[in-house]
Amino acid sequence: MTELAQSDSIRLPHALAVIVFVTVCLPLAAFAATKNGFPLDDSLIPAKEIRSGGPPKDGIPALADPAFVSAVDAAFLRDKDRVLGLSYNGVVRAYPIRILNYHEIVNDVLNGEGVVISYCPLCGSGMAFSTDFHGTRLVFGVSGLLYNSDVLMYDRNTQSLWSQLMSQAISGPLKGERLDALSISHTTWEEWKSRNPDTQVLSPKTGFSRNYRVDPYPNYGRSGRLYFPVNHSNKRYKRKMLAMGLEIDGQFKVYPFDELEKGPSHFVDGFQDTAFEVLFDGEHQTARIVDTDGTEIPTTIAFWFAWYAFHPESEIFTANSSDG
Repeated sequence: MTELAQSDSIRLPHALAVIVFVTVCLPLAAFAATKNGFPLDDSLIPAKEIRSGGPPKDGIPALADPAFVSAVDAAFLRDKDRVLGLSYNGVVRAYPIRILNYHEIVNDVLNGEGVVISYCPLCGSGMAFSTDFHGTRLVFGVSGLLYNSDVLMYDRNTQSLWSQLMSQAISGPLKGERLDALSISHTTWEEWKSRNPDTQVLSPKTGFSRNYRVDPYPNYGRSGRLYFPVNHSNKRYKRKMLAMGLEIDGQFKVYPFDELEKGPSHFVDGFQDTAFEVLFDGEHQTARIVDTDGTEIPTTIAFWFAWYAFHPESEIFTANSSDG
């Protein structure tokens, strides 16, 4: 198309050549900076690094009016099933990953406060955020786009794209804004219900026809293969090993589970002049951090490759660096 426009401009009057350029070439440029209907010309991330995951916008349907059952009635869950557990604002809930694999986002309300639960199957990353934002409650959907193999959410209010692992809007009217992360557990159903026997559980009666007993990503977590490229990689650990990432004052530290396996189940550590206790459960492959008052500090459990892709500058915990 470019060569045709250039050769025609030799024969056509100058004014007509300009019209050809404006009406033919510029729409192509605009199209190149738009994916799944989202303009990317103003993105914080180069548009070429934002990739389609396959489904169109809302091709993976987020949940907006979730139903819950009691722990006793959650017979569809096995003890070793993974869940994201949230205890916030006086409400305790578990969100089974076997459901999140098909929806990735749950918009919820806990005692009047909006929250969003997000899970990226490709990164193994589960996070929760408050959605009451500057007087407006944001409602999120799945864009069908990825950055560093991680889900890009979008808010239906402004159509801004948000990076889950960056906790930040990367394009649209809210570009640059950040969401407040909440403490969430990435653990087994057995471990979560032992700590929270009165928990509510996201019901498989979602209103969508999905077989939640079948994993749509079979063997992905046990394979070293990535479906999409990432900007930074580190072969120090296996790609799909779990790691717990921590952010304090814009600085990052990561606790690879391979390192946590070597040491005690709990120990005192510190970062950015902040002292805290690290709690690791090897049987259930989960970890938490609590401050000196016993309050849980928000962390993110994800595959090693995913955390490193976003935060290659992270301080990496090693077993011999523990004070414990």
